[in-house]
Amino acid sequence: MTERTGPWRGWRWVACLAVALAALGHASGLFVLRPLAELDLVIADARWRAGMPRTLDPRIVIVDIDAASLAQVGRWPWSRDRLAALTDELFERQHAAVVGFDLLFAEPDTSSGLPTLERLATHSAGLAQVLAAERDTLDLDARLARSLTHRPVVLGYYLTQPGEAAPTGVLPEPVFAASALAGRPVRFTHWAGYAANLPVLARVAPVAGFFNHVPDVDGRVRTVPLIAQYDGRYYEALALAIFRVYTGSPTVTPGLPALRGLSRDYGGVRSIVLSQGTHRQEVAVDGAALARVPYRGPGGAQGGSFEYVSAADLLARRLPLDHLRGKIVLVGTSAPGVYDQRATPVGEVYPGVEIHANLLSGLLDDRLPVTPDWSGGFDVVQLLLGAVVLGWGLPRLGAARSAQLALAWAGVLVAVNVGAQVAYGWVLPVAAALAQSLTLFVGLTVWSFAVEGRRRRSLARLFGTYVPPELVDEMARDPASYSMRAENRILTIMFCDMRNFTAVSELLSPEDLRSLINRFFSTMTGAIRTSRGTLDKYIGDAIMAFWGAPLADPQHATHAVQAALAMIDRLQGLNAELRARALPAIGLGIGLNTGQVCVGDMGSDVRRSYTVMGDAVNLASRVEGLTRHYGVDILVAESTRHAAGEPAAGSFGGSAWRWVEVDRVRVKGKRQSVTLFTPLATGARGEDAFEQEMRLWQLALTTYRLQHWTQAHEQLHTLLASCPDSPLAALYQQFLARTDHYRSTPPSPDWDGAHTFDSK
Repeated sequence: MTERTGPWRGWRWVACLAVALAALGHASGLFVLRPLAELDLVIADARWRAGMPRTLDPRIVIVDIDAASLAQVGRWPWSRDRLAALTDELFERQHAAVVGFDLLFAEPDTSSGLPTLERLATHSAGLAQVLAAERDTLDLDARLARSLTHRPVVLGYYLTQPGEAAPTGVLPEPVFAASALAGRPVRFTHWAGYAANLPVLARVAPVAGFFNHVPDVDGRVRTVPLIAQYDGRYYEALALAIFRVYTGSPTVTPGLPALRGLSRDYGGVRSIVLSQGTHRQEVAVDGAALARVPYRGPGGAQGGSFEYVSAADLLARRLPLDHLRGKIVLVGTSAPGVYDQRATPVGEVYPGVEIHANLLSGLLDDRLPVTPDWSGGFDVVQLLLGAVVLGWGLPRLGAARSAQLALAWAGVLVAVNVGAQVAYGWVLPVAAALAQSLTLFVGLTVWSFAVEGRRRRSLARLFGTYVPPELVDEMARDPASYSMRAENRILTIMFCDMRNFTAVSELLSPEDLRSLINRFFSTMTGAIRTSRGTLDKYIGDAIMAFWGAPLADPQHATHAVQAALAMIDRLQGLNAELRARALPAIGLGIGLNTGQVCVGDMGSDVRRSYTVMGDAVNLASRVEGLTRHYGVDILVAESTRHAAGEPAAGSFGGSAWRWVEVDRVRVKGKRQSVTLFTPLATGARGEDAFEQEMRLWQLALTTYRLQHWTQAHEQLHTLLASCPDSPLAALYQQFLARTDHYRSTPPSPDWDGAHTFDSK
């Protein structure tokens, strides 16, 4: 649409001003537009769910007083001697590092009848004598207290609001005094009372944390106060208390902003500081010391974020010895009748104990998302910029370009919002700015055309239909720089093939087979997408992908190797499901090669796709085909190995892995030999055992290439004998068979050490 003179021009600017003022009033806090507030929550939830790791955190285990436990042991509440037995099992046989109770022991346990016996004993000397001898057995609270004594346990309690029950039990010591605030009017969540644990338990387990949540306006739990105020004193949350016990009890101080300019009246904290010696960790919180819960995935035993252990199994000692050694254990309940279920962004019915587990996992990783104290100011700035950009630009552009401008601005808003969370963990408001963009576009474009009687086509799509959807969001940040024209680039190409598919498919119905294939493709594609890969196509039960296009990626080889390792790791979850259904496991063969290819929009008039072609693609396919021959999951051509370089420490999920040379080969259709490698984890035997195995392998490989067949044969025998369970055992067997062959039939004099494959 082009700008016209006349009365509509003034109304456009009035509309821009009205929309901007309404949005600014909401952003600055003068009033709250609830639809925008709820939309911000919905957007933040969707963004977080899209980025959830959905992986198991092996450091934290939830001991669940579940429905099965209640059915086997008895209805809740259990007697304290059962909880004492549970505690003894956790420490004496399982050797847990820390145990936190998402339970409250506020009332004495009289189920043994001790109070009644004490009253009767006042009238009977004989009964009094018997009672004195049996008191230790009958006093169930004392029994639990003995179990908690001198052990790293953290009890739970809750804080109450005015009008609720009167304070009961004994509170722990505050984590810091009011003097730590230096007179600042910090707006911690304020509580009027508490329900804490019995004195006999609080004395022997002095560390405790509250398990209160702070639901948002829609009733969902997204935040938990790390520090809360009661009666002028400051107490810590259950997850923070467990974290401090686990990490050596660092001291807690509030992280206060510097006082300068307008911030002199600021009544909030920016972080909770944990200090121990020279180590200092700042936990990001909002101004009221609220921490946003970094949910890892769906809740419950089937959610996959944390291991759930039934309390009944622990009491019956059905759990293997030392299964929980060194782990943090949270004791809670998911049984429906105990009413510890919460509504969260990742589930309408979510175990309350798992909320603490997620928060504790974030503390351990030092990765808590936070809404910064300056988020309101940031929202005002992006609203003002949007009003200027759209208010000036939309009336001067045609329909297509108006749509492009509005969508590009929305893309910038979304890109900044997503980038802030991914890079810094900041959860910033964006709903008001997006609503402003939509309103201005409709008001200044669609509405203007309707008033003036002008018809235009619907908005053109910003990007072609050939762009892989997983890269659309990132390309939207700078759409002008993107082109789908064919060009030569150096990329890394992956071929991935499912092994044992035929054996599994013969045992499944067509519908179950379709479900398995879909699950396999979704899981593997997720690993590719996470590492910035572009999915090229599915070929039967195989996957083709590449890295470095359409967006340039200087680390395309590294990202491809990381994706391959992640795919092997994710396969374990799929195989666990297959084993549970008594089905054979499936395997993967992954081949990687880096080289120059032609990449771009290719195809016919009927169907086109964004794909790659070239000799490097063919070699990647050949390399994948050799994985079965060498008995390894991943084979990498030397070009990819050199481009990826040496793995950084903890470059894949904190695990250690190393490059291992596999062989020098000459594949069908190529005269030049190629050296193959595989990325191999050091394994449970440890670094020393791995290094020793690699020394033996390199020695055998060197001897083999020098054509000392007998010596190589002996070295390979020694290697197999010393490392019978090595993941490279099949490779060693291959070379052992070759040495046997070459001892009787030596290769030609010009042999260069490469093994030739005559078939694909």
